[in-house]
Amino acid sequence: MKRILSPFVLLFCAVAAQAAPLEKPNIVVLLADDLGINDIGAYGRIGHRTPNLDRLATEGKRFTCAYAPAAVCSPTRAALLTGQHPARLQITSFLPGRADWPGHRLLQPALPTGLQTDAATLAEKLKKVGYATACVGKWHLGGRAPQDPGSRGFDKVFAGKPNTQPSETEGGKGEFAQAAKAAEFIQENAANPFFLYMAFDNPHVPLGAQPERIAANATAFNPVYAAMIETLDVAVGKVLEKIDALGLREKTIVVFCSDNGGLHVLELPQTPATHNTPFRAGKGFLYEGGIREPLLVRWPGKIAPGLVHEPVVLADLAPTFVEMTGAEACNPGDYRSIAPVLLGNGTLEERPLFWHMPNYTNQGGRPSGAIREGDWKLIEHYEDGRMELFNLKADPSELSDVAASDAPKVAAMRGKLEAWRRSVKASMPKGNPAFQPKLWSACYEAFDASRVELRPTAVEMARAMETWREAMNGTHPKRLSNAAESPGPAGLVQLNARDAQVIGEKLRYEEPPQKDTLGFWVNPADYVEWDCTVPQAGRYAVEVLQGCVKGGSLVDVRVGEQSVRFTVEDTGHFQRFVPRRIGVLELPAGRTVVSVKPVEKKGGAVMDLRRLTLVRVE
Repeated sequence: MKRILSPFVLLFCAVAAQAAPLEKPNIVVLLADDLGINDIGAYGRIGHRTPNLDRLATEGKRFTCAYAPAAVCSPTRAALLTGQHPARLQITSFLPGRADWPGHRLLQPALPTGLQTDAATLAEKLKKVGYATACVGKWHLGGRAPQDPGSRGFDKVFAGKPNTQPSETEGGKGEFAQAAKAAEFIQENAANPFFLYMAFDNPHVPLGAQPERIAANATAFNPVYAAMIETLDVAVGKVLEKIDALGLREKTIVVFCSDNGGLHVLELPQTPATHNTPFRAGKGFLYEGGIREPLLVRWPGKIAPGLVHEPVVLADLAPTFVEMTGAEACNPGDYRSIAPVLLGNGTLEERPLFWHMPNYTNQGGRPSGAIREGDWKLIEHYEDGRMELFNLKADPSELSDVAASDAPKVAAMRGKLEAWRRSVKASMPKGNPAFQPKLWSACYEAFDASRVELRPTAVEMARAMETWREAMNGTHPKRLSNAAESPGPAGLVQLNARDAQVIGEKLRYEEPPQKDTLGFWVNPADYVEWDCTVPQAGRYAVEVLQGCVKGGSLVDVRVGEQSVRFTVEDTGHFQRFVPRRIGVLELPAGRTVVSVKPVEKKGGAVMDLRRLTLVRVE
């Protein structure tokens, strides 16, 4: 009997061993604040001293194509902790966000005061499966119950001070005190599984560092910033030392990452902080420099050291951790577990990645959305509807927009982006009736903050941005009151296809996301109207967002007794929409009707029309 049962017993034991979950690991997430993709030595930065982080990179996985869920801090933190997209959470900018003002073409959607209580955090999920939890450092997702970290699953909370006097005990931004508190938590919970979310305030502005460290980094691009990166690395080292001293190295997953790209523009004294070369722009932009992040993950004995080149998002960590610990899944889950690639037992299937930023940022970023699919990335600019297309494999610096040469891809990718926005109920900006074009031009037209020329030092770069920064600082309450005393010409009316009244037989609003347009315009007698209000009398430029194949039709845009006529352009695809300024009208203030009527049709259809905008001009 014994001889008969032995093979079955062995088989049962083998199957049970395969099905058994991994021992619950400790989880330590070390999140830097505004650290750029190439700010540590492991990612190629020469001139920054980061021995602890460089060693961490060799001991685990180093991701070469990791993305933040957003280009600014609060949305990334919300997504990382919940596994839900910032657009779904309606947290699309830092809280409370950059104020609306006359220099913005669009009014931003309202932001919540903090993280909604119906979006469960990792801390809440992990507590249910026996974890002790701590939030050390920056939260930035609501300061009062029920949105504060103590109400969202964290047993221990220690914010520290975001701005301290640089010293041997504080470092540059309080990171030494934060590291000490983190080490204390690890010591107290060494015998049980724990989750430590350690969100440094370093290296966010205002910049500050110990004078002796600044002097030691005198040859760096920005000596103050380089000194801060050095003390950030020291603080990380203190946490790693405690883990090792307690014999927890093989029991602990350590993650290091950042919340958004490095600050590449002049914002406060001693900036720009860094540059994100070879990637374009930085914090506040959906170009690669604003969303590419360092990501290091170590778990000795479980995660083999090496490089990971597949695109991932920091918010993938949420479903990864709940899978590894047996905690409740993220629901809804907008991201996916990367456990297979970490543990070496699988690969990551290709998927589209999405971003939604209907906000203006302090760094010069404007409302936009983006989708990455394979090597291709599309950015849609919400102000005027223009779209840029980049092949990231051939052009990682996003210098060559190829939208005009691949209109079908533009149309297809924009359709997927719009379908995704609808699926998460993303909030969109609206036209600003108080818009003053002169203020906008000084901020966004006279200087392109996404294409800052790299110079040898931060001081040299800052000089080239002083005039622009003065214009950007116009949102300060005192400056706003001055603008209100002497307002320039103001006004903007945005008319979307979905809101038009259609008069005709064939023409209609096509609702599918890949269209989202006034289409089937095959009958030249058909036309559309909008009933709207002109906010201020004066001269208004007429802008159309149109798509067409072949083109050539003549169309009138009429407001009251005035009209402008334009020839429809060939954009290569009916759903590749291109913004065009077609003329100027002198308009009275008040209620009016705007109509768009064909005069002569050429080709199979007049055009597709997604939007018409009236913009006050000088």
